[in-house]
Amino acid sequence: MPRISGVDLPRNKRVDIALTYIFGIGHHTSKKILEKTGIDPSIKSDDLSEQQVKQIRDMINEEHKVEGPLRTEIQMNIKRLIDIGSYRGMRHKRGMPVRGQNTRNNAHTRRTKRKASPSKKK
Repeated sequence: MPRISGVDLPRNKRVDIALTYIFGIGHHTSKKILEKTGIDPSIKSDDLSEQQVKQIRDMINEEHKVEGPLRTEIQMNIKRLIDIGSYRGMRHKRGMPVRGQNTRNNAHTRRTKRKASPSKKK
C-alpha cells in the first residue's frame, strides 16, 4: 500500500482515483500528475513500483500544496476574512452559508446546532 503525503492510498483502486484520497488533489489534478510522470492511470495502486511512487511523491511535493499546509492556508484565509470584518468573514463567524445560498429553505446543516437524538423509551 503506497504512502504519499502522509496518506495511505487504498488498495485495488486505479491510481487516478486513489490519488484523490489526498486532500487537495481531485480528478483533474491526479490526471495531470500521472500525465506528467508518464504513469498509466489504469494501473491499480498496489501494482505501482517504488520508482513510480517516488515520481508521484516528488511531483506532488514540488508542484502542489496538499494535506496539512493546505488546511492551514485555508484556515488562515478564513481567519483573515473574519479579522477584517468582511461580509464573508461575518458569515463564517456566524456559521451561515457564505456563498449566497438561500437560508430560508435549505441551509439547516449550516445554520443549526446538532441535536442529540432522543433515546427511545422502553
